[in-house]
Amino acid sequence: MTNKQRILDRFLSYVKIDTQSDPGSDSTPSTKKQWALANLLVDELREMGMQDVNIDEHAYVMATLPANVAHKVPVIGFVSHFDTTPDFSGKNVNPQIIENYDGGDIILNKEKNITLSPEYFEDLAQYKGQTIITTDGTTLLGADDKAGIAEIMTAMQYLLDNPQIEHGEIKICFTPDEEIGRGAHKFDVQKFGAEWAYTMDGSQIGELEYENFNAASAVVKVTGKSVHPGYAKDNMINSLYIAQDFISSLPRLETPEHTEGRQGFFHLSNMKGDVEESELHYIIRDHDKKHFEARKKMILDLGEEICTQYERDCVHIEIKDQYSNMKEKVEPVKHIVDLAEKAMKAVGVKPIIKPIRGGTDGAQLSYMGLPCPNIFAGGHNFHGKYEYVPVESMQKAAEVIVKLAQLTSDQYK
Repeated sequence: MTNKQRILDRFLSYVKIDTQSDPGSDSTPSTKKQWALANLLVDELREMGMQDVNIDEHAYVMATLPANVAHKVPVIGFVSHFDTTPDFSGKNVNPQIIENYDGGDIILNKEKNITLSPEYFEDLAQYKGQTIITTDGTTLLGADDKAGIAEIMTAMQYLLDNPQIEHGEIKICFTPDEEIGRGAHKFDVQKFGAEWAYTMDGSQIGELEYENFNAASAVVKVTGKSVHPGYAKDNMINSLYIAQDFISSLPRLETPEHTEGRQGFFHLSNMKGDVEESELHYIIRDHDKKHFEARKKMILDLGEEICTQYERDCVHIEIKDQYSNMKEKVEPVKHIVDLAEKAMKAVGVKPIIKPIRGGTDGAQLSYMGLPCPNIFAGGHNFHGKYEYVPVESMQKAAEVIVKLAQLTSDQYK
């Protein structure tokens, strides 16, 4: 059993460091402040006795736990990211610790009347009696993915402290910029040297995922013609109205708030404009590759149709693929998922195998030659003030890592 206080202390020290990434930056990491946690992790890894601890010029932290068995065992890895989302403040995080949670409402911020309630967030009720870490209602918490880092660090320390637990060589890596889709962009898979790995970046306890969205972004630029409104008849072309036509022509129920499971969507994430020019930013998501390609085609066809309606070249669309469904790369080595499932059951966790309605570093890494399913880190309500994580879920995640190391060794005896 991993030490509860040790994993709690680690997690609290990590979340108090602001590591918010910035999609507007071209550097890696995208923000200088991510270096603070990256360098701290390097120091901690060396102090605990990990080998080959290094950090590269882009803040990727890698380390090795040598094998303690004579027989040949595949090298496995564990990966988490240390940046937090740009969507919500990660500065001056002030975690609240709720011991022996009573199952009722948790007051996050009395002054601002912010409450974390199981009536709205139903998953909260299942953690009655446990230790819950929440925000103070003014920032996110950072369990995505500092919980994963705390779990990997705690598991490595446990294996170092308990050499009687047999395992092969284990690689770990902590990455920047996952939240802006660039966590794997400068990941050196060859240097990492693992045959397969697991991202510790899922949500509630038990999650095990090896399917994710195919993803693309679309920027729709609409041009109009601005003239004095007093003399606009037959001359003005208002780009805002054309943009409105574009938005309303896409399937209204195929949006995030109306879809679940493997259902894909179009998501209008941002818009700006005036009479002369408008710009729409969409993300396109679908688990099914054929449906995904059809969605991209629908966007392009709609642009052409609207240009025809207005009898002018008024809509320009740029679509960029972002990542692909890892299922294609993981299914041929499905035994790595089976091992994770077996490890969960061995430590008393019921596996919840489901598709990710999003993406992880593991999706990109799988296409870079490192098959990489995703395991729960334990947090809920990521990217906002209602984020929380039960300490017991983090403990179980660390135990899954330890058990995975042991089972992999046992399987290859």
